[in-house]
Amino acid sequence: MAHNLIPPHGGELVNRMAPDEAVEELEREARELPQLPFNSRVQSDLDLLAVGAFSPLTGFMKEADYESVVETMHLASGLPWSLPITLSAREEQAASYFTGARVALTRDGEAVAILEVEEVYGYDKRREAQLVYGTTDDAHPGVAALYAQDELLVAGPVTVLRRRPSQFPAHNFAPADTRRMIEEKGWRTVVGFQTRNPVHRAHEYIQKCALELVDGLLLHPLVGDTKSDDIPADVRMRCYEVLLEKYYPLNRTILGVLPAAMRYAGPREAIFHALVRKNYGCTHFIVGRDHAGVGNYYGTYDAQHIFQRFEPGELGITLMMFEHTFWCSDCEGMASTKTCPHPAESRIALSGTRVRQMLSSGEMPPMEFSRPEVARILIDAYRSDEPVAAEAR
Repeated sequence: MAHNLIPPHGGELVNRMAPDEAVEELEREARELPQLPFNSRVQSDLDLLAVGAFSPLTGFMKEADYESVVETMHLASGLPWSLPITLSAREEQAASYFTGARVALTRDGEAVAILEVEEVYGYDKRREAQLVYGTTDDAHPGVAALYAQDELLVAGPVTVLRRRPSQFPAHNFAPADTRRMIEEKGWRTVVGFQTRNPVHRAHEYIQKCALELVDGLLLHPLVGDTKSDDIPADVRMRCYEVLLEKYYPLNRTILGVLPAAMRYAGPREAIFHALVRKNYGCTHFIVGRDHAGVGNYYGTYDAQHIFQRFEPGELGITLMMFEHTFWCSDCEGMASTKTCPHPAESRIALSGTRVRQMLSSGEMPPMEFSRPEVARILIDAYRSDEPVAAEAR
């Protein structure tokens, strides 16, 4: 690793991909092993474990790490980590998963990875829901996914035979690839921006404020599983591409994708997103309002306040906190609640409901809210009957 790049979380970038020359033999072995099917969210976790995006994790968490993360947002080693990365199994399946056993993890009958079992243990879903998501309400999408898991957790390192083909191969850079790109560009400081929504003027403003202070921007949209009413990743990617082409200095930006599933864990997911971007080479990470939030489960700035629970420098990445931003007609420009003295009626801010109404009727939102090129892509998506939703966040 080049000396001028930020170290990965834990100090070393993990690689759990099987060497090309070993895949055929491992596939033969997998056909003789007990099989454990998994869902799309686990597929995303495997994809990211494989390339070190979840460094220092080498597989699914053992009980000591799981308990420590749920209770303290640290691994058993003391290293910060905020979300459980686990694999569930039914009791009758797990009966054959003794310590040291090898299990084929399968999707649609095809072996994707081999897990070396280190532990099988039980867990309390409601306790995890309350501590990680701050609620036991199954209307919360992350809690609903947790409750749908099986009753036991199977832990151990994985060897991944193949990753899921990317919908966006031109932007699907592994952490090692992204780090090479950063090094080639000569950047020493890089700010990461997490999004699952189109980038409107407010997001553009805070990204460019950050770019005034660092060498480069990694625009890193999440393209794994999201809620059914979130805007589809392919629509969002078209928005990002046109926005960067027309309004950003291309020599100071990288557009990559994060094939992770959204957990909607609000404050805890903000920490998780920051640590993952550290593994991609980011020295800085933007946290805005309601990061990774859903519904009314979290306060507007809870995802910023939670970082105060860590010692200075403990996370190893610098946070850049931004408040709600908007166009102010009196300021005649973008501003935030920190910098604008004018009343709310001077600010151009639209609710998600209002944006959806405008786009579905073919009406362009004000240019002070969204770049027209972005708005046209969203309007076209509505008119082509693509299942889209608009968020004001």
